[in-house]
Amino acid sequence: MADAVTARDLLDLGTRRLADAGVENARREAEWIAGHVLGLSRSALYAAPERPLSEGEAEAAEALLARRAAREPLAYVLGEWGFRHLVLKTDARALVPRPETEIVVERVLALLEGIAAPRVLDIGVGSGAIALSVKDERPDARVTGVDVSAAALSLARENAERLGLEVELREQGVEAAAAGWDLVVSNPPYVDTLDGLQPELGFEPEVALLGAGYHAQIARTAQTRFLVLEVGDGQAEGVAAVLAAAGYRDVKITGDLAGRDRVVEGTR
Repeated sequence: MADAVTARDLLDLGTRRLADAGVENARREAEWIAGHVLGLSRSALYAAPERPLSEGEAEAAEALLARRAAREPLAYVLGEWGFRHLVLKTDARALVPRPETEIVVERVLALLEGIAAPRVLDIGVGSGAIALSVKDERPDARVTGVDVSAAALSLARENAERLGLEVELREQGVEAAAAGWDLVVSNPPYVDTLDGLQPELGFEPEVALLGAGYHAQIARTAQTRFLVLEVGDGQAEGVAAVLAAAGYRDVKITGDLAGRDRVVEGTR
């Protein structure tokens, strides 16, 4: 990137580069990157379009744009991402926290209303998005997060420490659900193949994405009053039937902000 680049130049150049790479919402993502590098809000960026970039800022912007143009997820490029009321550290050790998973947290909190000091288990804790949000919004909850990935657990621990939220984190799988809980929640692997999907998914850990049968395994194993599961497109009815067959009642499907069936829950 040439010397004496201004904020306006960065936005325009970044937008073109990301658009050429096939990134949707290229302008908005260029704003995210520029704001991150310059330490400015979106409105401040547009209020000071002639602000010059230092050599270090220009180099940093170039590096981030190159990563995003290669279709690395924006959350990884920026190194942090907002999820409900939290800002989480994000990198390739765990999935990117997604808006649809915020609906999972909403359903968890609704089901926990009226239960004092509930015991909550998050299977496949990843970055800690669900577990830490539940602890943040229900401080009395006793939250445990498990994951088979030691790398993901290390990221969850870093986020818990940064946010000052106390959750138990341990390396374990679905079997942890058999211990007895008030609520078990999970966003398990449910993608059959990455073929034909967004190239960004290729940067995320396969262990957290690819898999089948986890919803049924969790439903059969969990000793819990409530079970809340995130599901993929077209999977909700099948998972609801699995919960009903496993003895859950009041089985309910909730859509995400895009109107897709995304969360299946049941009571037992």
